[in-house]
Amino acid sequence: MTEEISLKEKRFNKWITVISIAIPLVVALLFGYKIPNAKPLSFLPPIYAAINGITAILLVAAVVAIKNGRQSLHQKLMTTNIVLSALFLIMYVAYHMTSETTIYGGEGFLKYIYYFILLTHIVLSISVIPLVLITYSKVYLDDFESHRLWAKYTFPIWLYVAVTGVVVYIMISPYYQY
Repeated sequence: MTEEISLKEKRFNKWITVISIAIPLVVALLFGYKIPNAKPLSFLPPIYAAINGITAILLVAAVVAIKNGRQSLHQKLMTTNIVLSALFLIMYVAYHMTSETTIYGGEGFLKYIYYFILLTHIVLSISVIPLVLITYSKVYLDDFESHRLWAKYTFPIWLYVAVTGVVVYIMISPYYQY
């Protein structure tokens, strides 16, 4: 049984590595590509900001659910968060492939705060990909002890990314060209 789990875990780890590298690379490549003559999808930023907000709420709800012994609800909420994160990513890339980059127009101290939040949001959004996948994979490997251990690190980072996604949108929204 241990050997079977080890082989499954190795397969999971290979896919986690591939996905964790591929997503940021593909996003970076697509971010720099503009679809010629495409109509800007300027309606997307408030939608994907809302998705970030919903993700943050559902992450907290999932923790509350598992602390109250509601494992099935926890699993559904976490799966929903992964789906929401994928939807966010698709919309984010679609927006940036059809629209000009919006520059933050604030000045002074707020500008530094905005760029600090944006930078940490971006860095942690990349690092949360393998953390989420590893944490999620531990359930399928029936390794709940490791799942809990990984979740203690994954949860606060994912929550930070979700919340700062909303904050970044609120701060930059006055500068969008609609």
